[in-house]
Amino acid sequence: MRDLERRGEVRVEGREGARFGSAARPAAPVGMALVLHSGSGNKNAFKALIAAEYTGVKVELTKNFEMGISNKTPEFLKMNPLGKIPVLETPEGAVFESNAIARYVARLKENSSLCGSSLIEYAHIEQWMDFSATEVDANIARWLYPRLGFGPYVPALEEFAITSLKRSLGALNTHLASNTYLVGHSVTLADIVMTCNLYYGFLRILIKSFTSEFPHVERYLWTMVNQPNFKKVIGDFKQAESVPPVQKKAAPPKESKAKEVKKEAPKEAPKPKVEASEEEEAPKPKPKNPLDLLPPSKMILDEWKRLYSNTKTNFREIAIKGFWDMYDPEGYSLWFCDYKYNDENTVSFVTMNKVGGFLQRMDLCRKYAFGKMLVIGSTPPFKVKGLWLFRGQDIPKFVMDEVYDMELYEWTKVDLSDEAQKERVNAMIEDQEPFEGEDLLDAKCFK
Repeated sequence: MRDLERRGEVRVEGREGARFGSAARPAAPVGMALVLHSGSGNKNAFKALIAAEYTGVKVELTKNFEMGISNKTPEFLKMNPLGKIPVLETPEGAVFESNAIARYVARLKENSSLCGSSLIEYAHIEQWMDFSATEVDANIARWLYPRLGFGPYVPALEEFAITSLKRSLGALNTHLASNTYLVGHSVTLADIVMTCNLYYGFLRILIKSFTSEFPHVERYLWTMVNQPNFKKVIGDFKQAESVPPVQKKAAPPKESKAKEVKKEAPKEAPKPKVEASEEEEAPKPKPKNPLDLLPPSKMILDEWKRLYSNTKTNFREIAIKGFWDMYDPEGYSLWFCDYKYNDENTVSFVTMNKVGGFLQRMDLCRKYAFGKMLVIGSTPPFKVKGLWLFRGQDIPKFVMDEVYDMELYEWTKVDLSDEAQKERVNAMIEDQEPFEGEDLLDAKCFK
């Protein structure tokens, strides 16, 4: 870093000095408002407008902007040949792409806290802006736009979008469990971009039953939109109460001269009636989960989950014995997992939230799995260990592919010929305390 400073490539000073940025930042035109070409309710335009509230830069929306007309004029296409909004008109030329516009506005003010105060903060701001665009905004769009008719609606693609969005919001939820803001201890450009993208999702399609899985994301959004500088731009809004229905295609208009043609046409032998289901191509069945194609198992997972939930006393004699009576070693497998980075688990509630987020992301395999997760220790660092029952002889591939937390654990298949391992299974199912000589801080069940 010192070598870079000497060469003049970057300028990094303390919090009381200049913020991170280029050595020669252009000054904002005094008294001159920048013109933002966009409609008044565009969430991508909100990014620059909120940044302007924080920096004091004057940014004005064009008046009487009409989508489909104003953005098709030769003057507009000269600024952005694709005709997309928003576009920022400045004395030095036009800027398009909403994140680039927001960066420009944020950096017009010297010492702007929106850009961070060090190289690493700047990198983290850029990191979360990219994450917001590629992981949050993109998956909201993949789910929402086909339902609004802005593309073909394909159920399999919608399911993929929802799964991907849950994975992304799960990662965000974990980060926000111990952070008020995305970077540092005050609002940055990353928060502005993330909030605008989340706001649009909450407004149009992310209903309460969906977002309640991510309580820290909910808390973060409502905190942000109620910040004075955000509220000036976004105003009040309500969370969507229902997912938009899929737009049906209009039936083709009937031909007005059909009767005349019928009279003039030569008579033909009557065609056999065909049922509508035969005329139209049958919808392709949803591909089955590979685990559904396994040979039937004598173990009925739901019966075990009911037994576990309903056993209140004599747990060893009833639930544990019942588990081994039901267990099918050919149809199911047992796995121990140990968190790889226990030395990082120095805060109890953060560690418990980390485990809770993991269980939320495992929801996609609820039909095929049962799990116990233990947080162990009375003082930090806390240990996280787990036991999982999976359908089949391996950890399901779709779980390994979709749940990013899986790679944060060491996974070991239980050897049931080893009595010590079998007893460890019993102790984990029972939440035995002390566990392996240590207190239990928390125990969570996935069922």
